[in-house]
Amino acid sequence: MVYSANESRYESKVYNRLGKSGLKLPPISLGLWHNFGGVTPYENGREMARRAFDMGITHFDLANNYGPPAGSAEESFGRMLADDLHPYRDEMIISTKAGYYMWAGPYGDWGSKKYLVSSLDQSLKRMKLDYVDIFYHHRPDPNTPLEETMAALDLLVRQGKALYVGISNYSAAQTEQALAILKELGTPCLIHQFRYSMLDRRAEQEGWLDVLDREQVGSIAFSPLEQGMLTDRYLTGIPGDSRAAGGSVFLKPEALTDTKMEKIRKLNEIAVQRGQKLSQMALAWVIRGGRVTSALIGASKVSQIDDVAPLLEGIGTSFSADELQRIEAILQG
Repeated sequence: MVYSANESRYESKVYNRLGKSGLKLPPISLGLWHNFGGVTPYENGREMARRAFDMGITHFDLANNYGPPAGSAEESFGRMLADDLHPYRDEMIISTKAGYYMWAGPYGDWGSKKYLVSSLDQSLKRMKLDYVDIFYHHRPDPNTPLEETMAALDLLVRQGKALYVGISNYSAAQTEQALAILKELGTPCLIHQFRYSMLDRRAEQEGWLDVLDREQVGSIAFSPLEQGMLTDRYLTGIPGDSRAAGGSVFLKPEALTDTKMEKIRKLNEIAVQRGQKLSQMALAWVIRGGRVTSALIGASKVSQIDDVAPLLEGIGTSFSADELQRIEAILQG
């Protein structure tokens, strides 16, 4: 059956402006880091992508090394575009990144102009696209001058291969330097992608958000649910089919300490009082007050995408002063 998008997908939806640019993102975006690669069933990822778009999620975030194996998430997404989403390309924000290891030899990693240009060319071929909306440098390169890396981003915009550029995992000081260089080149930085959650607050503590506020640059948070810890998945133990039980390199059973789980259960009590799931409250907390433009979710099944439906309409995204104080007390405890 030919896919036709939900005609009411934009009704009552909220979209947040990225800094002072003309671009907007939904408050929740879909990341294709896992569960969309070559080792997972294509039809499951296809169903999740279609469901997300039908709900008004217009932003799909990838990287050259997403899979596994590396590159396969972009290949799968390219197939989803061809099968279903291509007629809606102009309604979508598609982003990808380069900065981690992709191929052998001295040109397949980090942040040289050679690597970044070659990587985006490969990404476009995998997704069968003429351009991406956002192209990020995925991590700072300690051995390549920042001027070279930023010049490569500027070049790719001028070549028409990316409409906007961003950075990811840069420190506050590195962010300031990158923004200044891009501004001078005439291709402003649109967005910074960093890790941020109730359990990882470096974006606040190390000044990333302060720099972005001051420079009026957009932001997007990855791992807002801490690999599933900030959900109801682990409230009563480690399920046998969970990421922690399955030997994931990203979430180990030892990360679920008694102290951390006590905090998570207390946070869940507040979520229940708010009429939310813990995951919904955790996402709402990340985007509270508008300092973070969008939060990236990963998903392994459609029901996890369905859970964010209220947040896409701005429902349950505000907190009372008392709620914030109680949450802060738990996090600092």
